[in-house]
Amino acid sequence: MIPRYTLPEMARIWSDETKLEWWLEVEVLAVEAWAKLGTIPPEDAAAIRERAAATPDEVREVEKTTNHDVAAFVQVAAEKVGDAGRWLHYGLTSSDVLDTALAKQLSLACGQIQERLGALLVLVRDTSLEHRDTLCLGRTHGVAAEPTTFGHKLAVWTFELLRDADRVARAREAVSVGKVSGAVGTYSVVDPSVEEHVCRELGLEPAPASTQVVQRDRHAELMSALAITAATLEKIALEVRHLARTEVREVQEGFAKGQKGSSAMPHKRNPITAERITGLARLVRGNLQAALENVALWHERDISHSSVERVILPDTTIAVDYMLELTRRLIDGLVVFPERMRENLMVGGGLVFSQAVLTALIEAGMTREDAYGMVQAAASKAWDEGASFRETIGADAAVTERLDPEALAAAFEPKLGHLDAVFDRLEKLEVLT
Repeated sequence: MIPRYTLPEMARIWSDETKLEWWLEVEVLAVEAWAKLGTIPPEDAAAIRERAAATPDEVREVEKTTNHDVAAFVQVAAEKVGDAGRWLHYGLTSSDVLDTALAKQLSLACGQIQERLGALLVLVRDTSLEHRDTLCLGRTHGVAAEPTTFGHKLAVWTFELLRDADRVARAREAVSVGKVSGAVGTYSVVDPSVEEHVCRELGLEPAPASTQVVQRDRHAELMSALAITAATLEKIALEVRHLARTEVREVQEGFAKGQKGSSAMPHKRNPITAERITGLARLVRGNLQAALENVALWHERDISHSSVERVILPDTTIAVDYMLELTRRLIDGLVVFPERMRENLMVGGGLVFSQAVLTALIEAGMTREDAYGMVQAAASKAWDEGASFRETIGADAAVTERLDPEALAAAFEPKLGHLDAVFDRLEKLEVLT
């Protein structure tokens, strides 16, 4: 991922230095496991733990000859040790090192994402409760529907983010699996206790069965969880973008002193943060497709997945990490215009109360078909002629015969008392950060 979209914590997890540190730890732990079994002299294991090392530049230089990154790494690390270095990579195949170290990096990356998800959850929940009574227009198909509250919108987002957090937690468990079982996963030249020791020390689970690689359905599950999370963030961003349109202007992204919205038009305050979130979601969804295609490999292993994963796994975790931070900033700095929301709520002179009027007429004894036709005719006049729905329906004698002024006025009051049940659930929500 380009530096523009990479935050420092995630950059460290995916740096070449960190990758080689985990490769080396897998190798050294395997050596120490062999030493416990009596295969490798303890003093050689100690020498390897003390002196084995490799830098990215050193490995790249040797790789020019080997054309194999793990072989180059093992050569560099062994040369630093001396004679005892011959035990490095004993009984292992490259994927034992690659996949086990990758599992550790993915677990750490998931932990970073979980931390940001938890912080965003708290913020969205608190903002929802803050705006639980901020009336606004509900829209379906992009068209005025019925009253809701801005807090209710955010309550929906909160519970969706909670489901995202659950999915990421399950996916983290799925990918936190290592393997040290040899060339085709049969332990032909490695004892299963070596695998158990390496994985235990790294905080991973040993794969219950593997080929030369950890099976890629695990990675596809993680990519799916991240893609769904990205879709949630896009959903939030898209709503902000719609509500920030000039003719709607119910919310606005924070706009800092000195910020410029356009190089040409000084008046502009564009929803650039929300748009960036939307764009990155497309990237994450595309990476999921590649992850799904990585599941099917030839027989016990080919390397068609390798080149793909070098891109999609770091890039996707980095992108989602960044998107979560962007969304936090978006919600934290969001400017809300309650008065504008009320103005939009009264579009067409109260069109959004058409169902309430319909229900009141039915309760007053009118057939549903007659009531629907009468309300629809008044609504059409408001839509097509710019009339006031409330005045039009109030001037209909058939309506006033059924509904006195007090009953008609009551139909034009938002009835959102039952939303308290949603906010009660929200207040009871426990979020781990």
